[in-house]
Formats: sequence, C-alpha cells, structure tokens
Amino acid sequence: MFGLLESIGTGGPIIAVLIVLSVFSLTLIAVKTLQLWPVTSGADLRTSAVEKFAAGDVAAATSQASGGKAPADRVLSYAIQALKDGYSGPPLMTELTRRGNEEFAQMNKQIQFLELIAMISPLIGLLGTVLGMIQSFQELELAQGAANASVLAGGIWQALLTTAAGLLVAIPAAVGASLLSSRAERGAQCIEGAIAQLMLVHEHNPK
Repeated sequence: MFGLLESIGTGGPIIAVLIVLSVFSLTLIAVKTLQLWPVTSGADLRTSAVEKFAAGDVAAATSQASGGKAPADRVLSYAIQALKDGYSGPPLMTELTRRGNEEFAQMNKQIQFLELIAMISPLIGLLGTVLGMIQSFQELELAQGAANASVLAGGIWQALLTTAAGLLVAIPAAVGASLLSSRAERGAQCIEGAIAQLMLVHEHNPK
C-alpha cells in the first residue's frame, strides 16, 4: 500500500486522505442505513393503535404503539398516554412537536458528514492534481526542455489520478446522503401522519 502511494508521487498523501474519507463514508452509510431502515415501518400497527384508542381501549392502544420500533411509534405512544392523562390543546401539540423534532434530528444525525465529504472530496482531488501538475512542470523546467515526453505524461496521469479518486469518493457519499435524508424525511412524515390521525380521532371522540 505504502509503495503504491509513493509511486504516485505528490498525489500519494492526497490519495491516502481520500482513502480514509472513503472508508469513513462507506461505514457511515452502512450504519445509518441500518438505523433508518425501520423508520417507516409499523404503519398498520399505528393505525390499529389509533382504532383501539377510538374504541376506548387506551391501555391496548398504548401497549400496541409502544411495541413499535419506528420514531412515529414512540411519539404516538407518548401522545396516547398524554391524552389519557388529560393533556390536550396547544401545550400537548407543542410537546409533540418538540419530540418529533428530536426524533427527526436523531434520524438526520451524522448525515451532514456525508454531505461534507461529498463536497470536499473533489476539491481535495483537485488540489492533488494541481500539486502534481506543478511538480511535472518544475521537472520539465529543470530538464531545460530535454525531458522525455513519456516521463512528463507519467507525471500528468499521476496528477489527474487524484481528481478521479476524489470523484470516486464524492459520488457514493452524495448519493448516500441524499437517500438517507429522504428516508429521514419519510420517517418525519410518518410521525406527522400518526399524530394527525390520533388528534382527529380524539377531537371527534373525546374521552
């Protein structure tokens, strides 16, 4: 590995940095995918919990909602328990909004690192290319025009390699950040939908 990086010349350290960023971003994508996988699950379970609440079986509704794994299940479970305890109106909605925002922030946590990697990786690669080109032209100047064209071409491809590496790191990070952000937004929509459904039932069937 070190021998390969040394053969790239001035681009070696840049490639090493990009490799670290690539490993970090791919690991983060895997971790966040596992974390966000269940955020849209349990729609039928929540609907059933709301139906039990409408039927007056608050204990069963609370138990069923709390058994889910999605953020919407946790917020719905709290909302049902709060309504059971007599809380309602703007104070309850404020607290539910706060809890929903916390869940959304947790779902979005660390995605900004992927966005940052997607943004800076091409710039780091471009920096390596510029440094490599500078070195190539310095060698050409020192050779006073007697440099072999193949040697100069070798320096140029080594320099351009860092730009390609930067793009290879940035593209998966950008795609991962976009897909994960979209899934987090769908999780937030599930929270809003569950609470709206519960509040509609509560307004028409106050207990």
